[in-house]
Amino acid sequence: MINASPMNGQLSPADQSRIIEMAWEDRTPFEAIEHQFGLSEAEVIKLMRNHLGAPAFRRWRARVNGRKTKHLRLRSSAVGRHQASTHNKANR
Repeated sequence: MINASPMNGQLSPADQSRIIEMAWEDRTPFEAIEHQFGLSEAEVIKLMRNHLGAPAFRRWRARVNGRKTKHLRLRSSAVGRHQASTHNKANR
């Protein structure tokens, strides 16, 4: 786990890109981002605010706000994966 915060600039551009990608994914919970990168949900929100334009940030916040799949404690136990089974399987 990387012990870094977007506020102190220790995340590489590749890490920032991956966090943004994970944050946009419906089935990736914030807890998975925290486990992998050490960023809390609030820090992910700050990173998204700093790296997205205002309209994109508002769309993202509206999309994830209260979404059960973005928070492990709200998820159904039937959801066992945080990644869709068709992820990275183009043209199948």
